[in-house]
Amino acid sequence: MNAVKLSPHDIMHDPMQAGGKDYRLPRWLRIIVIGRNPKWTLIRIVILVTAVTVLRAYVLLPIRVKGPSMLPTYKEGGINFVNRLAYLHSEPSRGDVVAIRLAGTSIMYMKRIVGLPGETVEFRSGSIYVNGKILKEPYASECNWNSPPKPLPAGWYYVVGDNRSMPEAFHEEGKTSRNRIVGKILLCKSLFDSSSQQY
Repeated sequence: MNAVKLSPHDIMHDPMQAGGKDYRLPRWLRIIVIGRNPKWTLIRIVILVTAVTVLRAYVLLPIRVKGPSMLPTYKEGGINFVNRLAYLHSEPSRGDVVAIRLAGTSIMYMKRIVGLPGETVEFRSGSIYVNGKILKEPYASECNWNSPPKPLPAGWYYVVGDNRSMPEAFHEEGKTSRNRIVGKILLCKSLFDSSSQQY
């Protein structure tokens, strides 16, 4: 039998025996990070990313509240979500807080529905009257607004913010068509609003 002489480069060294460091992750940590089966872990990641993408595009739209229009219910800087499927099998109701698109979904109004199609809405000394009857609004701030009766045709709603302490001229409110309502605000209170931040 012929002897084969190995060069130093052909000899495998065990880093632990050579006094070196083993930079491999511990087995339990590898299981946590990539699972017992990397193939199935990759499949789960793809499914999760796809689900989040679909959820973001077609179901829940995250929004940030800007402006004082919906105070004190929704504070400025808070995070909320628009449920785009809320009115898939039903129509908006009185009292619902909805997102109303202006141009696309990058800029939207957050308002509360107070008037429904076929009704007449007006302000008298700060109170809302629907078909001549006062509407109780425990969520709204006091005001002294006055406006003439506004009839709502089919497919149109009357929306207004909860904060009416400002002059009516500086408050965006009025009629909106059904096709401009993107969906219903998911949470009754926003997350991470500016009033809850610690300094």
